[in-house]
Amino acid sequence: MTSATAPAATSPARQATSQAPTPVTSPARTPEASPARTPAAVATQRPSEGSVHSWDLSTGVDGPGTRFVTFLSGCPLTCLYCHNPDTWKMRNGTRTSADSVIAEASKYARFISVSGGGATVSGGEPLLQPVFTGELLHRMKHELGLHTALDTSGFLGARATDALLRDTDLVLLDIKSWDPDTYKKVTGRPLRPTLDFARRLADLGQEVHVRFVLVPGLTDDPANVEGVAAFAAGLGNVSRVDILPFHKLGEAKWQALAKPFTLHDTPSPAPEQVAAAREVFLAHGLRAV
Repeated sequence: MTSATAPAATSPARQATSQAPTPVTSPARTPEASPARTPAAVATQRPSEGSVHSWDLSTGVDGPGTRFVTFLSGCPLTCLYCHNPDTWKMRNGTRTSADSVIAEASKYARFISVSGGGATVSGGEPLLQPVFTGELLHRMKHELGLHTALDTSGFLGARATDALLRDTDLVLLDIKSWDPDTYKKVTGRPLRPTLDFARRLADLGQEVHVRFVLVPGLTDDPANVEGVAAFAAGLGNVSRVDILPFHKLGEAKWQALAKPFTLHDTPSPAPEQVAAAREVFLAHGLRAV
């Protein structure tokens, strides 16, 4: 996921005027003196900040409807087909306050609501910054009244508190492979944490959209596709599966970062390959697109 919109570094300055003949200076309010209104304020006792890569408006790829998407920096995975390797390091993002993100999202809140959309926190991996992510989801939902979605690999699902998940209307969960060895090859990490998180979401009755990237010669083995489909169907809370054809649109970013793009010679799957994978999910009673 990409965006050309850079995040604002600070919130707009507040201006105040006084009608008194003699200016009176009030004592400065410290963050500790401010009432704790959100989970992040309770956890940190200071204004919440995080490392933000960018934000953008998108339609159809980051959850239902038109959505305000906040892309956070930092990811523990190193997926071979990642189209945003520039989000892997938190230090490459911009330190941004939650106030700034909410102020930007509020400009579009009415339009988004009318269109049946919402707000999505994505990345990178947003659960690498769970307090900041929880703050954004909470305020998008309760202050702006928006449908909220969390886009995650699930690898850091243990960091998602129950409070964070209560403020999340939809989880977009990437299950990149069913075969543990293939998963490790694709991501550099073990599969089990993602499956554990998926089961936890099922126990909570959390709505989930599963995302599965179909890569010829890597994730398209019939047994692998069958494994993901059977697992997703068994959860009971998966309302949609997105089968995403592999593409090389992010290869230029790998080159700019002087990283070898090992899938350079891998083709995108043919339409009939995508259709065959979709049929596997449909056969398990899942809505697959």
